[in-house]
Order: sequence, then C-alpha cells, then structure tokens
Amino acid sequence: MKQSFMMVVLTFCVFSQYTFSQETVETPEKYTAHNKGKFFIFWGGNRESYSKSDIHFKGADYNFTLYDVEAHDKPKGYHVDYINPGRMTIPQTNFRIGYFINDHYNISIGLDHMKYVMYNDKRVNYSGSYPNAGSYNENPANDQLTLTDDFLLFEHTDGLNYINTEFSRVDDLSKYIGLPNTDKFQINITEGIGAGFLYPKTNTTLLGKNRYDEFHIAGYGLSAKAGLNLTFFKHFFIQAELKGGYINMNDIRTTKDPVDSASQDFWFFQRIIAVGGIFRI
Repeated sequence: MKQSFMMVVLTFCVFSQYTFSQETVETPEKYTAHNKGKFFIFWGGNRESYSKSDIHFKGADYNFTLYDVEAHDKPKGYHVDYINPGRMTIPQTNFRIGYFINDHYNISIGLDHMKYVMYNDKRVNYSGSYPNAGSYNENPANDQLTLTDDFLLFEHTDGLNYINTEFSRVDDLSKYIGLPNTDKFQINITEGIGAGFLYPKTNTTLLGKNRYDEFHIAGYGLSAKAGLNLTFFKHFFIQAELKGGYINMNDIRTTKDPVDSASQDFWFFQRIIAVGGIFRI
C-alpha cells in the first residue's frame, strides 16, 4: 500500500513537471504580428488620367473660359532618374512617410508629384473675350477656337504637386491564404482617404505674354485609395495603389503680373507602384 501511494505521488510530480514545462515554452511572436508603433516610408512612380476641365482665365483686359479641356500626364517610363538623387523629382513620383497608431490604422504625409499637360491643337468651346482675337491662329468662330501654341500653352509639369495627409487601414491577408511565416513574406491590403493642398509649378504662355513657371499654392485636393502591399523579411515592401480624387485650383498663376490668373477643377486617377521599408525606432 505504501509503495502504491509513493508511485501515485511520483507519477503526479512527473506529470505536473511535464505540463508546467509545456506551458512555459512559448513560440516567439512574429515581428509582423503587430504594427502599432511602426514607421514606414516609400518612394515610387505613377501614371495619371484626368477628367475634362473648364478653365477660366482672367486679367486686366481679358476674361474668358475654355470648356471641356482635355489633358494628359507626362510619363518618363523606366528611367534611372527615379533613383538618381539629383534628378529624383523630375519624373512623376510619390513619396510618403507614416506612423501606425495601432495595428490596423496609420496616419501619413506625402507628396504626389503628378504632371498635367493640356492637349494643344484641339478645338474647344469658349465664352468671354480677350484682346487681338484671331491673331494667334486660334480661328475663333461660332463660340469655338483652336488651342494653338501661339494662343495658349498650359501645363502643371513641375508639377501638379498634391501635398496631402492620409488616414489608412491595413489588414493582413496571409492567414487567409495559408502563408506560414509572415516574417518572411506577408500580403496586406490597404485603403484610405486623404486631403491636402496643391502647390503646382505651372508652365504657361498665354496670349503672347512671357512664359511663367513658378511654384504657387493654387488650391486643394481630396482623395481615396486602395492598394496591395507585399512585405519581405519583416522590413521591405512593394506597394501597388489605385488612387482617385478631386482637385480644385482657384488661384493658378499664369504670368508675372499677379492680376493674371486661372482657375479649374477636375477629377484624377493615379496608378502607383512604390518600394519602401517599415521599422520601429
């Protein structure tokens, strides 16, 4: 009887020790399990599309509006300028830096460096008046004219700078598609909204006046985005985004004379590819 009791006690002690040791061995938490407190930064390139826009020009001796003006972006393609420190701001680019306030939400500030070029040699409707009508090969007739180079060149090419703050959400999709180790490879989706101001450098020649091309705060923008993020080895990522929004510029400088100005509003749609890093300080 005494031996049986001792065997029970010994068995209980061994079992308890085994159970305790099992409970205290924990799998190390993955770096990618939580985002709160992390910073991120990225750099990339973009392509843009724009809606048609009514552009209103006014000055001391003219006041007219061009209707349904079309524009395009000015891509550079695959080029070393995207990574050349002395020329990185020349192509259409995106820069952003942000901070995760919790595991899913982050706030960031960035620059969307877009380019907007009005199509020339298009015939458009117009209203209003300007001096020396017909002398710029624009052939005004029946409330229409042709956007010749002599009449008007109009570009935000250095650029259509949208400086904005974004509030975004990020969700890890890895567990839903069976990725075993997110510290090696992780797939996230992101979506967000943003707002900011436009600081374009507008390249303009208007009605034979001298070319003007200076930075100026011209208006505001609103935007929304959705994207896919691929993170490698905890800290490095590639991010693709679709981003659209509304731009309203009610104070565009067109000549050296501050009395001359233009205004327009339009919708934009960006396609962005960026590379970046995520880390804790």
